[in-house]
Amino acid sequence: MLSHTVKSIYPDAKVVYNDFDNYRLRLENIDKTNLLIGDLRTILKDYPKDKRILGVIRDQVMERIRLEDNNGYVDYITLSSSVLFSMKYALSFEQLEKETLYNCIRQSAYDATGYLDGLEVVSQCYKELFAEYKDLPNVVFLVDPPYLSTDAGTYKSYWKLKDYLDVLQVLDGTKYFYFTSNKSSIIELCEWIETKTPMSNPFAGSTTATMNATVNYNASYTDIMLYKNE
Repeated sequence: MLSHTVKSIYPDAKVVYNDFDNYRLRLENIDKTNLLIGDLRTILKDYPKDKRILGVIRDQVMERIRLEDNNGYVDYITLSSSVLFSMKYALSFEQLEKETLYNCIRQSAYDATGYLDGLEVVSQCYKELFAEYKDLPNVVFLVDPPYLSTDAGTYKSYWKLKDYLDVLQVLDGTKYFYFTSNKSSIIELCEWIETKTPMSNPFAGSTTATMNATVNYNASYTDIMLYKNE
């Protein structure tokens, strides 16, 4: 999480984390998540790694997850990384039931001790939060929206093209770090807008940094960070 990273590097800075999708709930239930994944690890201890989970073992895995779901809480986003193919997510038991399961089980427990320490945590529409801070001095905005042309199903709100473009207004005349990837087409779209319309490119004058990331043995992408110090 960007806010956590910034606070660890600049401990004296005021860092406001907009937890619009209630990530806190997942952290608060991390013990339940560790218990569930630990039990699945036991069920799958003799099962081949990264292979499809089939037959009786799949039934045992699903039954254990169903039990936890009936008890009130399952972090399906985190669980997905242990039982689904890379970059696939289920958000409910019903969705997970329809998926092909894989033994990608995590081999160690999650630890979020102190993860949000020192952060000012809010849950607001980003437009309201931006309006609150845009005219204050020494403010840097960290902008990390869902990536255009990629699956945004794990976010609370459904993102349309208008939403992706609205976010770019945060960049106008501000200091910012904006995160995207080469799987998104937002940079190319802004370049087209600049050359084909009277509008300017919101990324004009920014600096770009990239980092290659591997999803699995035959898939990779490039993370892109654009930043500007007005």
